[in-house]
Parts: sequence; structure tokens; C-alpha cells
Amino acid sequence: MTPFSDLAAAAYCPRQLYYRRREEDRSLPAEVRDRIDLAYRYPELIDAPDSVLRRLPIRREPAAYRRNLSQLRERDPYDRLVDPTETRAFLSGRECHGVVHKLLAGVDDGPPIPVICSPGEPPESGVWEPQSVRAVAAAKALAWERERPVPRALIEYPAVGVVREVRLTTRRKAGYRRALRAVRAMDGPPARVDDDRCTTCEYREECGTRRRTLRSLLG
Repeated sequence: MTPFSDLAAAAYCPRQLYYRRREEDRSLPAEVRDRIDLAYRYPELIDAPDSVLRRLPIRREPAAYRRNLSQLRERDPYDRLVDPTETRAFLSGRECHGVVHKLLAGVDDGPPIPVICSPGEPPESGVWEPQSVRAVAAAKALAWERERPVPRALIEYPAVGVVREVRLTTRRKAGYRRALRAVRAMDGPPARVDDDRCTTCEYREECGTRRRTLRSLLG
């Protein structure tokens, strides 16, 4: 089966995934883990003073961060986000497996909702494509385990205080299938790309082309 993280990487750049798979240590950097851990601390952070917030790896000024959390508190998922039924849950489906950071109870006996935390910045609307693919993978794995449809997942940006919904639309499921095919077909280095993804990629010298990485978005 394919890890969620490999699917997300393939959705961004299959060649980057090829190089990443050759690394012995594929663990997340400490800063990434620290930002994800903020997702479990909202009740204490929502009214925290500037002096406390400035010591944390948040990606907004303290006032803006508190404002985002206050707005999130007014939304329906907040109570379940701060009191999930499971945390860091391992899911294993028919095609893929991996860890979701939270599992939320469904509404009115509805299906549970998987939550994936990203340490990075959200786009202006929606989520980035690698995150969309990872969310679909998580929902499909959960649906396989629970033997019931799971029509949506959430992407949480705890360093920003923003949560975005990912519905399993036809377009999103097609993106997931493309990424899955790319991973399964990989038996050597995929074709190079040469665009704005290449600029700061940690593998650009090995690859021989410019690429940009979204490691922070894939964690």
C-alpha cells in the first residue's frame, strides 16, 4: 500500500518523491512537528498574551493569530477539533495508509471526519493540491476501515489558526487517482520539470534542474 505522504509528494512533483524515497531519514523537521503540535493547544492559545505567542512557531502576529482562533471558535467543528475522538490515528485502507492528526465524531450519527494538519500557509481559498490528495487518501482509508462512505476531510493550519474543508468531489478524486498511478508507475527517476517548484528544492543539485519544494505542506 502507498503512504499518504508519498501520494501528496507525487501530486506535487514525482521526481521529488523519487529522491525523497532514497533518504534513510524521512522524518519531519523539529520545526514542522512543533507547528503541528499547536493544533492540540487552541484552548490555551486563544487568549494567550503576546509574550507567550511570540515564543511559539506561529505564522501570524499574535493579534492576528488570536483573531483567527476566535473566528474558528465560532464555527461548528471547533468543539470537536479541541476534543477529537482520536489523535494521531493510523488508518489503513485498500490502496493507501498513513496517520491522520485527528479523527472527529460525525454529526447526527454521520461518518467520522479525518483531519490532517499542515505546518504551512493555506492558499487564499481551498487547499493546495498535495493536501487535497492526502485528504482524499485519508477519507478513503477511513471509509475502507469503517465500511461506510466518508465524504469529507479537514485540513488544519495550526500555525495560522485556519481550517479548510475538503469535499471528495469528482475532481479531487481524479487528482488522487493520478497521484496513485504516478507512485505505482515509479521504477526510476521520473521526467524532470523546470518551473517555479524548482527554486528552493533540496534536491535541485542532484536533479539537475530547478525545483521548489513544499515539504512544509506535506507534513
